[in-house]
Order: sequence, then structure tokens, then C-alpha cells
Amino acid sequence: MKRIVLLFAAVVSAASCSLKEPSNFFVTPDYMETLQQADACVTATYSPLNTIYSYTFGIATEGCTDLFHIQSATQDAQLDISPANARFGNTVWEYAYAGVRNANYALWAMHDSGLEEEDLAPLCAEATVMRAFWYYILTSFFGDVPFYEEYVSDRQALDRVRHLPRMSAIDTRATMIAEVESCIGALPKGRTYDLGLQRAGWAFGKMVLAKMAMWNACRDTGNEEYWWRKAISALEDLEEVYGDLTEASYPLEDIAFGVKNTKEDIFEIQHTYTPGGLQYSSSYAAILMPYPKSGTNFNGVPIPELGDECIAWQPMRPNAYLHNGLFIKGGRDRRGSLAIVYEWNGKAFTRSWPGPKFWCYNMINTHDSNNYPVFRYADAVLMMAECYNAIGERDKAMSHLNAVKTRAGISTVDTYTTTDRFLDEIQMERGRELLGEFQRKFDLVRWGIWFKRTYEFNDYQRVKDNIRPCHEYYPIPDTEVALSEGALDNKAYEQ
Repeated sequence: MKRIVLLFAAVVSAASCSLKEPSNFFVTPDYMETLQQADACVTATYSPLNTIYSYTFGIATEGCTDLFHIQSATQDAQLDISPANARFGNTVWEYAYAGVRNANYALWAMHDSGLEEEDLAPLCAEATVMRAFWYYILTSFFGDVPFYEEYVSDRQALDRVRHLPRMSAIDTRATMIAEVESCIGALPKGRTYDLGLQRAGWAFGKMVLAKMAMWNACRDTGNEEYWWRKAISALEDLEEVYGDLTEASYPLEDIAFGVKNTKEDIFEIQHTYTPGGLQYSSSYAAILMPYPKSGTNFNGVPIPELGDECIAWQPMRPNAYLHNGLFIKGGRDRRGSLAIVYEWNGKAFTRSWPGPKFWCYNMINTHDSNNYPVFRYADAVLMMAECYNAIGERDKAMSHLNAVKTRAGISTVDTYTTTDRFLDEIQMERGRELLGEFQRKFDLVRWGIWFKRTYEFNDYQRVKDNIRPCHEYYPIPDTEVALSEGALDNKAYEQ
């Protein structure tokens, strides 16, 4: 037991640092002797998830887009960010790299453990998938970032890491894709739900692989089809296991954050809260309710289901494009009443608000115990529609897009016109289906349209006043640039 504690403490201690580990961090680690110790190290790769997947991450990825805005003094909500004032960028940089370091350590320790390679293979694959996920978050949030896979075990290694420049995000993703492909066969194949997993498994690895391949397809000029087909290969593997996206197999009501670990789930952040006891929660629901609150009245309308002990903060609000374009009041789309509310129990609000998809019923203070989706199967189906469209397989593109539309109860696309027009339809459908799920900005940036669409459709004047093309990615915090002694830069922000 002492060895397990030492191993776990060594890894977790790194989670509080960024690329600037203190010199007193270095110790001679105790070596692994059991699979239990190896599992403890792999478990540590998940430790940054709850810190990153927070209400501020929701503001950064959903609240400054064409779908939502938030009239908050929070500087992330106003796009009042810079290298000197990176705001949530500080958190993502610090904790995502903590995830990378934890994975690097776990893989190094397992390789050096002397345990049977066959026994370690699933844990090594899991750690590799988690390292790829953290680089997916870093490259989606910052673009090109420093890349390293070594265990920082001494001052010489630390000095190398501190002075790493930005590496091409294309190359980072290509490296991670190859590594995940090489080891994912060691993970049990199946739906996350059927395997009883509440951590990264085979399906999660396939999604990370496909997400990164699609980013490269939009960035690696001249190699687009290679990456589209790479993504399709991973997504078709998922489709073989998850099957058709139908209401019978995957009920639409299950997309609510309060419905946990469903059959459609690929990976979600696990939360729970017990007053006076176990607490592993976040605060996203606090900015996704009608506002203001008084007792059980929200914007003057009683919502007894939410209880009178919750605290509502200044909320994210649907932009006009969302409630006048994607989810029209009284429309047929069954997702609409989950995503946006205009009334409750027959009493009208003064405006539209985020709906029960995001609410945490009977929440205590701001302790949101809902699970947060990272990936689910409808996302994969829409990804397949986009990939097939890009390589000219029109029938497959239409059938996958229409599967999502049919489940939602809206009209299907029965006539294919052009690749660009069909991509427009996919972009709208991803907005409807994945609303609030920490993905909209990443999608818009990948498509190269975030600045234009956010400027045109975001209803918060301070966003319109502050927005610049450089804001598509967060800046690297200037403290990190200074520590690198010029190896890192924020040239887009300097311009």
C-alpha cells in the first residue's frame, strides 16, 4: 500500500504545475510491482477533468459563439483576453499539461515495471488514449503547442521541456493518431454502457482518433482525403458496435445531462453530490437556468423542480440565431423543448432561456451533480455525415445526417445539392444536437468560420466590441512564454 501511495502522490503532485515544474519536484520514484499500482497511475490521468470541464469551459466553448452569449463581467465571456490576461487559458494550459505529464509518467513507469507486458497492455492503451485526449484539448484550445512524451525526471529534462517551441498541431495530432491506432486493440471492444465503464475505453479512443483526424483534414492542405478516410475508418468501427441511431435504441430524452451513463454515452464526466458527504461536482448548471431567481421562482415563473436551495448565476442566453433559426418556438424539433424554454407549466418567461437539458433538479447551492458529456454517439453519426460529404459519398452522408434528424422528429434532407450546402446543413444540425456540450467553438474554429459567425450572431455587445480573429485560439499565458525564454510566442495576438 505504501508503494501505491508514493506512486499516486508523485503523479498527482504534478497536476498542480504547468510546464514550469519547480526544481524540488524531482524524486526517485518507487517502482511498480503490481497491476493495482499501475492502475492508480493511469487513474491519475483523469485528475484534471473536473477542473477543466467547468462552467468557465462552457463559457469559453459555448458562450462566445453563434449560439449562446453570457452578459457577464467574466472576462472570458467578453473575450477580454490576452497573453498577459489569459483567464481560463491559464487553467486549460496548466491542467491539460498535467494530464499529459500524468500519462507520460504512467507509461514510463509501466514500461520500467517488469510486469508482464500482456497484463499491462490495456492500461498502457488507456494511458495512451488519455494522453491523446489531452493533446486534443490543447491543440483545439491553443492551436500549435509544445509537444513532449518524456517523463520529466531530472533538471535536464525539465530544461528541455521549458524551452520547447510550438509544434505544428497537424504533426501533434498525426503522432497521437498513430499511437492510439497502434494500441487500441488492447482495449475491450464495445459500447461504453455495455462494458460498464466510467473511464476511457475503446469507443473513447476511436472518438479521439476521429476528432483529431477531422481537424487535420481541415488543416493539412493536400492530404485532406487521407485524413477524412482515417476518421471514417474509426467512426465506422464505432458504428459497427453502436448500430443505428434510433429512438428505440437511443431515446432522445437521455441527452439531458441529469440522465447518466446511458447507452448512447461514449464518455462523460462523472459527478455526484451528497450534502455533508461525497462531493464531486461542478457549477455549469448555475449558468444554465432562467434568471433571476427568488425562492423557487425563476424569471418570475415557478419551477419547483429546481428547488429553493440552488444558486443561479448570470446565465448563458440563446442568441437570436438559436431561438429564431435553429429552434423556432413551437417547432417540431423534439430537442427544442429540452434545449430552450419559453414557458414552464403554462406560465411564460419574459424571454427564452436554456432548458431542462442542462438543469440540475434540486441542486444545492451551485453543486451541479449532473454528468457532462464529452462524446456521445449522435456526435459520431454527424461526424460520419461530414466525412462522407467531404469525400463525395452523398448517399451515406445523407443517411447519417437524416438519422439524427429523424430521431429529433424534423424533416430530412432528401435532395443533395452541393458539398458546401450540405456542410451548411451539418453545421446547423451539430448546433441543434450538441448544444451546450463544450464543442461549438471547436467546430467553428475547425471550419474556419468562428470569427465571422460569432461577430454576426452573438448578441452580447461587448463580444462584438472585443472580438478579433486571434481569439479563435486562446493565447499561451505570458508567464509560460517568459519561462521558455522566447521559444514560445503569441504572434497572432501581437498582430
